[in-house]
Amino acid sequence: MSTHLDPGRKHDFAFLFDVRDGNPNGDPDAGGMPRIDPETGQGLVTDVAIKRKIRNMVALLQEGKPGYDIYVEAGVALNAQHERAYAALNLDPKQRRKSEAEAQQWMCQTFYDVRMFGAVMSTGTKPCGRVQGPMQLTFSRSVDAVLPQEHGITRVTQTRQSDIDKGESTEMGNKHMVPYGLYLGYGHFSAPLARRTGVGEQDLDTFWRSLTMMFEHDRASTRGEMALRGLYVFSHDDAFGRAPSHELFSRIEIPPTNGTPRSFADYTVAVANDLPEGVTLTRLVG
Repeated sequence: MSTHLDPGRKHDFAFLFDVRDGNPNGDPDAGGMPRIDPETGQGLVTDVAIKRKIRNMVALLQEGKPGYDIYVEAGVALNAQHERAYAALNLDPKQRRKSEAEAQQWMCQTFYDVRMFGAVMSTGTKPCGRVQGPMQLTFSRSVDAVLPQEHGITRVTQTRQSDIDKGESTEMGNKHMVPYGLYLGYGHFSAPLARRTGVGEQDLDTFWRSLTMMFEHDRASTRGEMALRGLYVFSHDDAFGRAPSHELFSRIEIPPTNGTPRSFADYTVAVANDLPEGVTLTRLVG
């Protein structure tokens, strides 16, 4: 077994991705503009946005396979997913403590994202408890400041017939984007928590594959060109880790550019190999 596929080890990882002429993660509180840190001007992408792409990729890679259903799915109520557990196990909601424990186990076995990311499933009349997932991601932050832009667009087709009757010939809209940004994010995998939820080698392999391919099958005109540029996995030789994650991440050096970056070629990424005893580095991308 490759070290990065071993669910009995602690894993800390960093990933690099970039965007050109696109919006990697719109902020609904800012009219859909790309998220930024207002103090530094650096771009931000939430962990939720990355996990959505991973979930979508898992659904494509493992479509129809038992144990790889997705709990947080568009158009499906969460309480309806809880009801599946009670129906499958013929549980009595009145025996709450016993039923909730059994339902929680079924949810971990059935839903990949519950098993991997965890979930709060205590809602509704048929609750399934709360699961702390072993795989957690951070916000991603751009190495340099980004410059969000808004572009006006027109459409020749009207939405309402009444607008056509009034003689209107175009419909106005807008698109938000950044010309270029290189983003760095981090993630952590806890082996002790993985034992509780039942994560196996196949689950980790699916996660790494989904992470490396998530932009390839999530294309949209508003996202421009997005690509994964680096994926570095630090694997410890035990379940609890041999070194703090921040010390490992400090070995990844990406100096900010002196000018205005316009491509990944404008950056130099260096990863030091002086690893602590008991830690190995697997470069899956980059």
